[in-house]
Amino acid sequence: MSDMAGLCPKHFLWEVSARIATIRLNRPDRKNPLTFESYAELRDTFRALVYARDVDVVIFASNGGNFCSGGDVHEIIGPLIGLPMKDLLAFTRMTGDLVKAMLACGKPIIAAVDGVAMGAGAIIAMASDLRLATPEAKCAFLFTRVGLAGCDMGACAMLPRIIGQGRAAELLYTGRTMSAVEGERWGFWNALHGAEVLEAEARALAERLAAGPTFAHSVTKTQLNAEWNMGLEQAIEAEAQAQAICMQTKDFERAYRAFVAKERPVFAGD
Repeated sequence: MSDMAGLCPKHFLWEVSARIATIRLNRPDRKNPLTFESYAELRDTFRALVYARDVDVVIFASNGGNFCSGGDVHEIIGPLIGLPMKDLLAFTRMTGDLVKAMLACGKPIIAAVDGVAMGAGAIIAMASDLRLATPEAKCAFLFTRVGLAGCDMGACAMLPRIIGQGRAAELLYTGRTMSAVEGERWGFWNALHGAEVLEAEARALAERLAAGPTFAHSVTKTQLNAEWNMGLEQAIEAEAQAQAICMQTKDFERAYRAFVAKERPVFAGD
């Protein structure tokens, strides 16, 4: 286990306060596109979060009025043209590894989306556990608009589970922009908030999670992801085992004793 408050990434902004980490891509003049380097550094950071002692929740926030415009046209898309298949596959596996790392980091991730979340930016929002946005936010899985398939970074597996097969198929085939109102109605956004309060709302939600039984939250995240590939009987058994583990925690005992004393439980994550 290690602390991550002192992390000094080169390709995005990072802050840890009260056990909540906040990530912001840091190219606001370009609406925060991703590069080869930022992809890799984000992947490695989420992998390291598994072992972080001082982080319980992650906020992936916007910067300068935008979340992420996707892969940089000049620094990613251009250089990919003409590369051999081996190198192209290494790149697409790396981008997928970012999503895998987000799913496996053991911490709830809250996306706070203002402005555009396009391409890989839409994927980062999709791969987060909870998603907040402004009414003006625009989200597009625009891969077909650049001649690629809609099946990027797990989109064909994850997006239908969030908004339904038909709606996901439309967005992935057409690459059109999903409005914030559509996204909230379809269940992609958990809530919409004005730009002036978006980060405060994300922070309040993060604080609520950080004050909860954080070990149990990590188990919840594990089961939400693992049970995609389980039959119902497997899922029920897996949850029985997971819950038995949680019943061994001090937080479970704290909740019981607080209930008996008619007090509010104070969780410590152990």
